[in-house]
Amino acid sequence: MAAVRALAPVNVAAIARNCARLRRELAAGVRLCVVVKADGYGHGAVASARAALAGGASCLAVATAEEAAWLRRGGVRADLLVLGAMTSSEIETAIEAEAEVVAWTESFVAAVAALGRGRVHVKLDTGMGRLGTRDPREADAVAAAIAAAPELVLAGAMTHFATADEPSDAFMGVQRERFAAWGRALQQRHPQIVLHAANSAATLRDPRTHFDLVRCGVAAYGLDPFGVDPDARGLEPALTLQSTVGAVKACRAGESAGYGRRFVATRDTTLAVLPIGYGDGWRRALTNNADVLIGGQRRPLVGTVSMDNITVDLGPAATLAPGATGTLIGRDGSERITCEEVAERLHTINYEVTCGLTARVPRAYHHDGEPAPEGEIAVATGPEPA
Repeated sequence: MAAVRALAPVNVAAIARNCARLRRELAAGVRLCVVVKADGYGHGAVASARAALAGGASCLAVATAEEAAWLRRGGVRADLLVLGAMTSSEIETAIEAEAEVVAWTESFVAAVAALGRGRVHVKLDTGMGRLGTRDPREADAVAAAIAAAPELVLAGAMTHFATADEPSDAFMGVQRERFAAWGRALQQRHPQIVLHAANSAATLRDPRTHFDLVRCGVAAYGLDPFGVDPDARGLEPALTLQSTVGAVKACRAGESAGYGRRFVATRDTTLAVLPIGYGDGWRRALTNNADVLIGGQRRPLVGTVSMDNITVDLGPAATLAPGATGTLIGRDGSERITCEEVAERLHTINYEVTCGLTARVPRAYHHDGEPAPEGEIAVATGPEPA
């Protein structure tokens, strides 16, 4: 039973097993980096990081300097890479957190060198069209500037795939070859560097993308990087989303529920009110467009999702009492609702479903049902404001 009005139990043992499963995809010597940005994709960064390391990850990655600092404050001491763009003050925060950083301009390299130390990776944009330089010659110049700075270590070279999660698309192969041609030549000149390109989808799709290290995010949390079914990939969803039935009430034919009367009963029925809504990250677009598992059965969400409440149609013969658990993501008996199902209803991706859960939903960390060392219940708030 849910302990509070809304709760997201997170099984850290599942994260560890997913990481072990991902490692089995890798050849000897290829390292697993687990991405714990966006507060561990909504699962909680510190707890997820510890679970990933327990599952065999050798390093971690985040998007921002403050996320790196947050992990350090949480006691995580593993090798850490900040993937994103940073201001000068954020570069300083990242270096103080002993995180490695990513460069694609010589001015960035100079800013890191001015701090007196730093491990730096060079990013070539092979087709993603976001961060990184598209020009291999400029990437070479950036790498040379890092290697020439006595304060710095040239640690790696990287790119990022644009279509890895589209198995029928050939562009990933184009990017892979562009990166391999540049990266292998750079590695000949600087044998110590680590080449890395693969995200979760690429890791599972093509071993030729693995190079020296893979950067897996969504799959570590048991979400299917192809957006279909985690079970088919041998992945175990770590997060469940629950609420508690706060009220049960009769609803006669012709009566309505919710803002705008977007549900009007066509027959006498019974409604359950669950105190969870878009203030918790359960999106308003799920109005009349989702199911909730109650008592092992699917029940339709009816009426408008409000900030703090949803209504569920239990049917005319229901005898449910307040206090019952409603499962919005997860399993109840033989039924399950996956993040992939919710994402399909929202016309989005599973990443956004878990990342969108707000800090108002406590995360309850457990290890296959037993309280995890991180604590039984913790609010996953992410990095504190700078």
